Amino acid sequence: MRQHAVVLLSGGMDSAVVLACMKREGFECIALSFDYGQRHRCELECARRVAATFGVVEHLVQTLDLRAVGASALTADIAVPKDGTGECAGGIIPITYVPARNTLFLSYALALAEARGANDIALGVNAVDYSGYPDCRPEFIEAFQTVANLATRVGVEGAARGESAFKIHTPLIALSKREIVQLGASLHVDFSMTMSCYDPTVTGEACGRCDACILRARGFAHAGQVDPVRYAVEPLTRRDS
Repeated sequence: MRQHAVVLLSGGMDSAVVLACMKREGFECIALSFDYGQRHRCELECARRVAATFGVVEHLVQTLDLRAVGASALTADIAVPKDGTGECAGGIIPITYVPARNTLFLSYALALAEARGANDIALGVNAVDYSGYPDCRPEFIEAFQTVANLATRVGVEGAARGESAFKIHTPLIALSKREIVQLGASLHVDFSMTMSCYDPTVTGEACGRCDACILRARGFAHAGQVDPVRYAVEPLTRRDS
């Protein structure tokens, strides 16, 4: 019997590549997406297309209204920074950070995994993100895996047998955006189905000016590949490369 894994699927390029990685490893995948009040809610339709393409056994879209929390340019009436370098400067956490988002997402994924008999959870944190977002760091992932095995029935029962029940997979954590693009291409990921932009237009085009667009465009340029996503404004890194 093939093992099941819960994969956090936002609809962005990173999570699509993670889903492809887990399928390659032989897992039957349960995709989990969140409608959390994000301004780039159109990513959920991308997640549905990616999930269908990779033949997941189940795709849940869970509502979790983080607009009530606010304090982020993705969930509150705060402008998304534009025309920057796409990199975290001076250790300052970007305003696009959503308070405790990955902690909440992973907690729900853990509950779903335990309920479905899955011992594996995967998400698309990577080296580019964890320089700026505290809940994308390797230390956080390791700590959450410890919590997962301490705070669940399956974890406690596994510990009694001398086993670690839950594993958190982060196949992209040491990769650059260029390497993620190359890996996705090798796994036949159709990047035209994905959306990375923090502030897309009402017609669904990526803005081309936010950090997410700049990092994505830079990754494709450095990989020597064409980004199939439609941009309202050509990203600076793509124009300059």
